Amino acid sequence: MKVLQALEPKRVFSFFEEMCAIPHGSRNTKAISDWCVDFARRRGLEYHQDDANNVIIIKPASPGYEQAAPIILQGHLDMVCEKTADCSKDMTREGLDLVVDGDTVYAKGTTLGSDDGIAVAMALAILEAEDLPHPRIEAVFTTDEEIGLLGAAVIDVSPLQGRTMINIDSEVEGIFTVSCAGGNTSACLLPIARMPYNGEPVEVTVSGLIGGHSGTEIHRGRANANVLMGRVLRHIAAYTDIRIQCVNGGLKDNAIPVEAHATILAADAQSALSAVAEMNTTLQNEYRSTDPALSVTAAAASSQQTAPLDAETTRKVLCMLACLPGGIQAMSAEIPGLVQTSLNLGIVATEEDQFRASFCLRSSFDSQKDMLKDRLSCLMEQLGGHVEFAGEYTGWQYQEHSPLRDLMVQVYEEQYGKPPKIEAIHAGLECGMFAGKIPGLDCVSIGPDLLDIHTPREHMVISSVQRVWNFLLEVLKRSK
Repeated sequence: MKVLQALEPKRVFSFFEEMCAIPHGSRNTKAISDWCVDFARRRGLEYHQDDANNVIIIKPASPGYEQAAPIILQGHLDMVCEKTADCSKDMTREGLDLVVDGDTVYAKGTTLGSDDGIAVAMALAILEAEDLPHPRIEAVFTTDEEIGLLGAAVIDVSPLQGRTMINIDSEVEGIFTVSCAGGNTSACLLPIARMPYNGEPVEVTVSGLIGGHSGTEIHRGRANANVLMGRVLRHIAAYTDIRIQCVNGGLKDNAIPVEAHATILAADAQSALSAVAEMNTTLQNEYRSTDPALSVTAAAASSQQTAPLDAETTRKVLCMLACLPGGIQAMSAEIPGLVQTSLNLGIVATEEDQFRASFCLRSSFDSQKDMLKDRLSCLMEQLGGHVEFAGEYTGWQYQEHSPLRDLMVQVYEEQYGKPPKIEAIHAGLECGMFAGKIPGLDCVSIGPDLLDIHTPREHMVISSVQRVWNFLLEVLKRSK
């Protein structure tokens, strides 16, 4: 028996349940992509599938809407696969175990994949229905969104006639997202040279930080462990001559790092320990509100077999850590409280032949993103290094004139009795990718209430899905 068969809207939850039976984590989307193609083929709908498993399905306008402008409905096929420690399910081969609990749906022991399976389910229900009034529908299902918007980056949009897009990948009902940041990964690389040095080994640790997402939480002013480590090492170098053995911190370029470690050789270990104690007091005072558990410690370390960085390379690494820009660079003048441009020093690593400092760089303006890329390149050229850029995606700028947003606000106020919240986010969305590919794209991102996404605690609120479905149908009905 189907677990969700009693839920309304029936076809939406039916398609969602079918999706949940097919493993579709990031980089494992061939089966779910073929399922979408089979859906289109069986119904005689035009479809396009590419090598990245992206799928476009097109449905002609319903009677009376032939002259209406086409509308793009967009979501992504892949999900984040996480599970509890005691869950034995192989999420690469097995479907999910769905549970209805009051007004929510969840998956036993795993993530649910409502991000973004519910978008696909809604779009398929619209494509299938024969009694819904709507313009030409162009449903776009991308892949590998969760690991860097990879499908949206390579999709060919030439089959699309629409210049209006409703993205169904938001997680809070009543919030209309209308702008997002573009970005990239910028890796600053410095060649290193090593030379023996007769100093005392000391290990320095910055820990106890809160961290967070470099897009949605960069404005909170939380400490960055890699940046603080640079300050600490510079302070030690002011007290005693040092050579860096290694500096390592952070795991992901888009996460504010919570811990960093360095091993140095100090001419005077006691002076180094005193300098660290001073910085511990200083930084605890500076970050007492944002990172109350911050701790900077130092202790004698064991001798290292590998020679440390020589004096010149140590100087350059200290300069990098002190002078590379970081944090908020500009706030929006149009949307109060919105971070416009930032970069996060997410990873530092001392490799065999180079020192790496990896940033997640974000901006709503591609021009400011380019400006930051140039600043990084300029500094690294002066130090004898270079910068490698990867994962470029464009920003989605707020549009003062948006007929789609105006219509959606009007429908929302009528159905909900209150205005929606119009919001821009300092993080990457596929909307930015499509805005870069389709000139003049008018786009709004919406979605039902999804709780604790990307964790085994993920829940989808049934009544919220019902309301958003009714809202979406009314928007399509009025798009004439």
